[in-house]
Amino acid sequence: MKIRKITSLIAALAFILMVLTSIILYIVPQGRVAYWADWRLWGLTKTDWGNIHINLGLLFLIALFLHIYYNWKPLMSYLKDKAKQMKVLTPEFNVALAITVASIVGTYLLVPPFSWVMALNDHLKDAGAEKYGVPPYGHAELSSLSTFANKTGLDVKESLTLIKKAGLQVESDQQTLADIGRLNHVPPQKIYLAMKPAAGSPSMNTGRQQKLPDEPPPGTGNLTLADLCNQYDFNTKIVLEGLRSLKIEAREDMAIKKIAAVNHISPLDVYEKIKSFASAAASSQARNIGLPPVDKAVEPAAEK
Repeated sequence: MKIRKITSLIAALAFILMVLTSIILYIVPQGRVAYWADWRLWGLTKTDWGNIHINLGLLFLIALFLHIYYNWKPLMSYLKDKAKQMKVLTPEFNVALAITVASIVGTYLLVPPFSWVMALNDHLKDAGAEKYGVPPYGHAELSSLSTFANKTGLDVKESLTLIKKAGLQVESDQQTLADIGRLNHVPPQKIYLAMKPAAGSPSMNTGRQQKLPDEPPPGTGNLTLADLCNQYDFNTKIVLEGLRSLKIEAREDMAIKKIAAVNHISPLDVYEKIKSFASAAASSQARNIGLPPVDKAVEPAAEK
């Protein structure tokens, strides 16, 4: 057996498999979505595919270095001119360098066709979030049932009852959603859907509408304005009119990050603007359903 041949074959195989894992990691949903939905492909999780990709990359680099070592002379011949003189900036090298630099700069500036690749990636991630849903907060699947219920405003005892009624096994409220999911061979998302009715209606809980958290929960940018308002029982029309009064172009069916992109501001800025109108929107909604208005939150900032 010749080490040179083995090295070349390892490099080729590692490269082919790296292309495969790169495609898989390109289309896989965002981490929080993948873990929440227990996303798998051929039985492997996002973490499994990521680990395989990293070690294949390391194997490829080792094989590539050995390949360069065993083929040093042919490689150096590519850098010689017709007079057999060493010349690094050969026409071929210049073309290779130009293509490489153009790829880096084009990606940094997000110009076509490099921006198309990133846009497709964003589209696939958004589609995954829409299909599988997003957790209420980061790594929610690692929280105990008790902690998760408290953070999401659910009744713990009622949640346990609902989970059991759904035909799922649960031992105690100290089990994590991930553990309960593994026990029942379902993703954590299914556990949440089973216990979600424990939230009840606004009137069953505190008698007033919910307030937006100080920090936007994970996945908020993927929600449409209508979905965000519905989630917190806000009057969408009031929020929409408030945004437009600040000359922020928006529609009910636009995602928060889309509104940000159209108006050249950050998604966090959009969230803060919505929060500034949340009190009025919630009070209006409360009056519509016969509830007392919520406490006054942040007043809308006056335009300068």
